[in-house]
Amino acid sequence: MKSTAIVQAIQENIARVIKGKPNVIELTVVTLLARGHLLLEDVPGVGKTTLAHSLARSLDCSFKRIQFTSDLLPSDIVGVSLFNRQKQAFEFMPGPIFANIVLADEINRTTPKTQSSLLEAMSEAQISVDNQTHPLHQPFMVIATQNPSEYHGTFPLPESQLDRFLMRIQIGYPSPEEEKKVLDRPQSLHPAEDLQPVLSARDVLDLQHQVDQVLMEESLTEYLLAIVQATRQTELLSLGVSTRGALALSRAAKALAFVRGRAYCLPDDIKELAPVVLSHRIMLSRSQGLRQRNCEQTEQVVHDLVESVPVPV
Repeated sequence: MKSTAIVQAIQENIARVIKGKPNVIELTVVTLLARGHLLLEDVPGVGKTTLAHSLARSLDCSFKRIQFTSDLLPSDIVGVSLFNRQKQAFEFMPGPIFANIVLADEINRTTPKTQSSLLEAMSEAQISVDNQTHPLHQPFMVIATQNPSEYHGTFPLPESQLDRFLMRIQIGYPSPEEEKKVLDRPQSLHPAEDLQPVLSARDVLDLQHQVDQVLMEESLTEYLLAIVQATRQTELLSLGVSTRGALALSRAAKALAFVRGRAYCLPDDIKELAPVVLSHRIMLSRSQGLRQRNCEQTEQVVHDLVESVPVPV
């Protein structure tokens, strides 16, 4: 099966459950193929967890869900070393982070100390416990959900944690027609339980390797860097995009081109992705108000900055 057909198959499989959100599904697949992690931020009940389940069910890979709560400990995520009396030695007992797809549900309902236990895993696909390094399964992707920061009982994610996510996207409410289809669906089982895998772990790794071969011309690289520089130079922002953010936008643009059947990037790939890839990596200056992590507000700032940068011909 050709790569384009494989990509289309996984999107169609997820669309059987996530109704009327083709752009959200496409961005989720782009994140997977770009070796990234996804942050879903929206109000409760719009399908954030269902989207993660649907992706996991569409892949013949291991899947673990971690429900983040205020009393969750780092060892509950990465694992712990226990003493084996028979062997008279400590043995490492892996935590739920050892899976191909990890759902970090309501990640901002736990403390920053527990949130930080994901940093090494998301950056280097490994974890360190008791001076021992343990590689994680490949492919590896964290899909985190969170409620807006103004909701009660939340701990805002620090900048270092946000920077590990390739994208932050919102799902939004469905249209009345699509919502009616959801209501007409049998409610006895989780809607994703009927999905069958369409890709194996090897397929995902092969597709990720093909994404690496997508061409980005030097003029587009300079265009991307000009956008990043614009976030660092404007008075609207007190924190601009890091080098990790520039790399993330480059990988995401290549993945989007690949998903759409091209072996090369276009300026539109960068323009389209910049708001969802860069908006959670910036911080508005105090003159722009206190809601510094609001999705719509930061995405609009990034969109305006992108429009101010000349597009290469």
